[in-house]
Amino acid sequence: MIRVIPISLCRALLVSALGALLAGGLAIPGPAHARVFVGFGFPLFVGPPAYYPPPVYYPPPPYYPPPYYPPPQAYYPPPASYAPRPSGPSGQACYAGGTVCPMERPTGSGSSCYCTTAQGRVWGRAS
Repeated sequence: MIRVIPISLCRALLVSALGALLAGGLAIPGPAHARVFVGFGFPLFVGPPAYYPPPVYYPPPPYYPPPYYPPPQAYYPPPASYAPRPSGPSGQACYAGGTVCPMERPTGSGSSCYCTTAQGRVWGRAS
């Protein structure tokens, strides 16, 4: 929607507004004010020097964590108590009559044990 205001109407409003301003200003005369200015043409102002006290709070220096140093790569053999057991026979044997067989588990000397043969189990004594 376009509103067109004729140019002649705008001029008439402008002239009447200016006329009202001039008529109002001339109708009420005011006292004359005489002023005298003395200067160099530019403002010059120098204030007193400002000395500020030092700050009361001094912040601590920034903290940076120490750099990471990995431990040196060194090989240490395991202690003797951790040495692996030999996979061979433990040295203990079960004497069951005329049959001698290695023990599956270590037991105390003189305790009962058995050997598995073709005829079945044969009971004996551990050495």
